[in-house]
Amino acid sequence: MRFSVNLPNFGDFADPRTVATVARTAEQAGWDGLFVWDHVLHRRHQGRPFGDPWMLLTAAALATSRIRLGTLLTPVPRYRPQQLARQVATLDHLSGGRVVFAAGLGGPVEDEYHSFGDRAEPRLLAERLDEGLELLRRFWSGGPVNHRGRHYEVRDVTLLPTPVQRPRPPVWLGGFWPRRAPLRRAARWDGAVPLFETARHGHVPEVAEVRDLVAYVRAHRPTGTDRPFEFVLGGATPPDAAKARDVIGPLRDAGATWWDERQLQTGPDLDRLAPVLRRVEAGPPVL
Repeated sequence: MRFSVNLPNFGDFADPRTVATVARTAEQAGWDGLFVWDHVLHRRHQGRPFGDPWMLLTAAALATSRIRLGTLLTPVPRYRPQQLARQVATLDHLSGGRVVFAAGLGGPVEDEYHSFGDRAEPRLLAERLDEGLELLRRFWSGGPVNHRGRHYEVRDVTLLPTPVQRPRPPVWLGGFWPRRAPLRRAARWDGAVPLFETARHGHVPEVAEVRDLVAYVRAHRPTGTDRPFEFVLGGATPPDAAKARDVIGPLRDAGATWWDERQLQTGPDLDRLAPVLRRVEAGPPVL
């Protein structure tokens, strides 16, 4: 099992230098990854500074040499696929092939889409997500792309350089369990990053629900695929190694392959450097 640190892209962590400090500390303390949120607007946290996630990850890449880096997660329908393809490929080169690309619909929908005059019907966003992911896969291949879809059009475009990782960086998909459609989408790619209706951001999910989710995704994996698949769970654990082991051990046994350490979204420490840095310095759980 591997362990990552999760940061919002606002508050103290809107500053790339602060994110670089956390990333450097995480690598030294033995963590395996650092992931940041990708929000343009989140009205619950309005009035705080926000940073661009790709600039924050650039700073983290320059400050580290080993840990995995990425967003958790990027709302693909809010972007142009060609823009995302360039950003991810560039960061993969800068980091020496350490990028994970996590994707989803994003939210809150009212904040991230409607505030800027964008349509955000769930079916429309899901269509744009699927079509956008397929375009990303083709752009990252380095071959010529011609595409005329429901939402995007590409005319004889080749984007170079390709990412360092071949055939592409790992792609993880988010979604709320027990909604089935997002997890069926995740099963077609490289990982699932679920939240749970019964355990929102920062709360530890129930082991029984994790077992059900893992079984569902495995049942919907394409036959014949040999790429590894990750189950990425998250929550807030105590810095005491034994207590953290008691929380995470059963989830690992249920199928989790990554633990993403998060502050409670409704808590006072979500976007404050000092308490987050204390938890990072204590190191990841030891199983």
